[in-house]
Amino acid sequence: MFELAVIGSWAEFALRWLHVVTAIAWIGSSFYFIALDLGLRKAPHLPKGAHGEEWQVHGGGFYHIQKYLVAPERMPEHLTWFKWESYMTWLSGFALMAMVYYLGAEFYLIDPDVLDLAVWQAVALSVASLAFGWLVYDQICKRFVNANQTYVMIALFIVLVGMSYFYTSVFTGRAAMIHLGAWTATIMSANVFMVIIPNQKIVVADLIAGRAPDPRYGKIAKQRSTHNNYLTLPVIFMMLSNHYPLAFGTQYTWIIASLVFLMGVSIRHYFNSNHARTGNPMWTWAVTAVIFVLIMWLSIAPAMRQDAEEDLAMLPPAAARFAQHPEFEDVFFTVAGRCSMCHGADPAYPGIHWAPRGLHLETEAQVARAATLIYLQAGRAHAMPPSNVTWMEDAERALITRWYEDVTGT
Repeated sequence: MFELAVIGSWAEFALRWLHVVTAIAWIGSSFYFIALDLGLRKAPHLPKGAHGEEWQVHGGGFYHIQKYLVAPERMPEHLTWFKWESYMTWLSGFALMAMVYYLGAEFYLIDPDVLDLAVWQAVALSVASLAFGWLVYDQICKRFVNANQTYVMIALFIVLVGMSYFYTSVFTGRAAMIHLGAWTATIMSANVFMVIIPNQKIVVADLIAGRAPDPRYGKIAKQRSTHNNYLTLPVIFMMLSNHYPLAFGTQYTWIIASLVFLMGVSIRHYFNSNHARTGNPMWTWAVTAVIFVLIMWLSIAPAMRQDAEEDLAMLPPAAARFAQHPEFEDVFFTVAGRCSMCHGADPAYPGIHWAPRGLHLETEAQVARAATLIYLQAGRAHAMPPSNVTWMEDAERALITRWYEDVTGT
């Protein structure tokens, strides 16, 4: 029989898989078209309205590609739209965030030592911040579409730093990183859904009606597409960060997150310059390396924040039920003996310098909060301890399983 926790774990895995697959499709097409756009060359034989062309070879054949800056004279018979990769990436990502961070808000989203929020308050802040971030970004782009885009990028970076500081002031460090990535991904997907595709549909409608399309729609879409290109690499870093506590387990998480975006810009500048054949700016890799070293230093400059002692009486109701079970004391001593040598503020196991996933299992409150993870990783599965290095016995795994299933009624 499948318990709710097992079904939920597999559902999370499926959503994560879908999210990664659709993100690969979106990122691949985005990188390809930016590289194609930058590599276009003018030629005397180009059709009327064509901006440039490029020859490419792939898969045993040659491709001859031409770009129309506004639109061709008439509507082509076959037209491929690139939009569903973006939509599905955002939808699957938001569903995954809801499953992990909203349904698991008491463990992953809320840190009482940062801001003591009710679950509904934390979720409301999360959703509202995504909408707020998009509205601010959209207004900046609309008002300065004809301005120097370097200044626009600087203004957007200032907004980004502000969002970084906000997220680390209300959520756990791990959730702050994920939310900054989700906010950026929301901007990118909304660019496609709210600006790029609607503008392209206006151009298509004009072609069908025999009208000359307005070139400003293409200019606006190009601005948003360029932003998406520079934001992609930082978003990937944010999404991977939850596996690396050093990235989010410091009081400087908001600075680290901000610097990650500068790394993304420097890396993309190299490749975009290379594709445009305007130079080979190797200095960007030196800048990237310096920023990365700075991030490494910030991650350990202060000691990772020690968990405040949390009284069992302060636990939320869901976690308190696990602590009130008659066998909880035995479970706690089992986990403390087999797991806390790695999952502690100061890990004692050789080669482990910080708790995996930032998960600490040294106090009764911490064990009660992490009941589902302990059950799935060490009870139902034998994934933890890895290679059973602490010799957890079958009877102890059975104890964890019995304790969890008794509390949840599964």
